Amino acid sequence: MSDKKRLKAAVLGATGMVGQRFIDMLSEHPWFEVTTVAASPRSAGKTYTEAVEGRWKMDRPIPEAIRNLVLMDVGEVEKVASSVDIVFSAVDMTKEEIRNIEDAYAKTETPVVSNNSAHRWTPDVPMVVPEINPGHLEIIEYQKKRLNTKRGFVVVKPNCSIQSYAPVLTAWKKFKPYEVVATTYQAISGAGKNFAEWPEMNGNIIPYIAGEEEKSEKEPLRIWGSIQDGQIVPADDIVITSQCIRVPILYGHTAAVFVKMKEKPSKEELIETMEQFSGIPQERGLPSAPKQMIQYLHEDNRPQVALDVNYENGMGISVGRLREDSIFDWKFVGLSHNTLRGAAGGAVLCAELLYELGYIDQK
Repeated sequence: MSDKKRLKAAVLGATGMVGQRFIDMLSEHPWFEVTTVAASPRSAGKTYTEAVEGRWKMDRPIPEAIRNLVLMDVGEVEKVASSVDIVFSAVDMTKEEIRNIEDAYAKTETPVVSNNSAHRWTPDVPMVVPEINPGHLEIIEYQKKRLNTKRGFVVVKPNCSIQSYAPVLTAWKKFKPYEVVATTYQAISGAGKNFAEWPEMNGNIIPYIAGEEEKSEKEPLRIWGSIQDGQIVPADDIVITSQCIRVPILYGHTAAVFVKMKEKPSKEELIETMEQFSGIPQERGLPSAPKQMIQYLHEDNRPQVALDVNYENGMGISVGRLREDSIFDWKFVGLSHNTLRGAAGGAVLCAELLYELGYIDQK
């Protein structure tokens, strides 16, 4: 890994919450250097500091290397892409506009790693959790044919809320889970807001997040799917039903999950299988990868957002309260950091995987 050349990166939608998280995460990254920032035309021409004045949401200050970068217009695709090797996308547009602009960047022969949902169901676009389905990157070759590119393509990461339970169910695949109920309790930063911008969330719960339940039920099936005839076909051996609730927490999505399995493992087997679960990011020591992806907490009152959301720098999953259920076989509580593992961090780890496996390099 030490001989990696540092790639020049652009962040699209750099002023929003996920864009800010990209800026924060990449500021000291050993493989990627943010040299270009782009946003809407109303922000173009301002320095990054001017554009985010009064709405910088990260705990650390704006990185010195970014403060005085002048924002470019995200719509000037050729201009933005001309001086970078890779693009990280967190644009705030309609789904059709996002698909069009991400494809346009890919057609400039610039790989796009996207946090957005617009391309998650495009048949030849891989939606990847690096520890779970790195093999789906093979479909990039089909996508390049469609886009008529040699090195340009789009890769997306899945929805933030499924990170708190999909890795656990993946670890348990050998026990054949087939029916799942998952209720997620989701932080307000998942909507790109903090309490100053959303005061009505103080002391409040909203039992509806638009589009979230469909994502929570369907996206894991695509991650567990297979490549057939140039497209990813979702798995059909498991069903998930979900409810998604917005709760007054800034960071951290919690899930209460019930599982039926065809096999009958012991609690000890389930815990051991979770804690031993790993993938290419751990095997290759990728810079943003957690050393241990899933930790199990034996205390009855864990995981807690206040204590556990930053496990493995926010890139790990915390699980607790695993116990037998009177209707289902097992139930547990999972917790993941929604803007790190669930959003920008998951996308950065995807980019690291792409670089490690030879899908991207300097132009």
